[in-house]
Amino acid sequence: MLKKIEAIIREDKINDVKDALRNLGIVGMNTFEIRGHGRQGGIELSGRSGTFQVDMLPKIQVNIVLSEGNVDEVIKTILGAARTGEAGDGLIFIYPVEEVVRIRTGERGRDAVMYPGDIDEKKGKKK
Repeated sequence: MLKKIEAIIREDKINDVKDALRNLGIVGMNTFEIRGHGRQGGIELSGRSGTFQVDMLPKIQVNIVLSEGNVDEVIKTILGAARTGEAGDGLIFIYPVEEVVRIRTGERGRDAVMYPGDIDEKKGKKK
């Protein structure tokens, strides 16, 4: 079965996360610039005109679709690369993926998300 990992991380951690995932063998991923807040509710900034609350903070969303057997290792990798220990480090969501179809070739399922040199190939996993 395939899974989708959706990680919401700090903007300044995206290069660390991308590099760590690439070293692990994650070849395909998407990133999006998003805004939001969690438990902390935003931050308070001080300026010349006083203080004000910024409640929608810039974040990066990283999406990865991968084999179910790689989920735990990828989560550990993201945690290691994205964690600062401060509020606002982000969240990771895991979803089941019912089907994937590669538009160019028509490949379906796991074959559609396989890349040369990816984490499955590095581990020697077969179809």
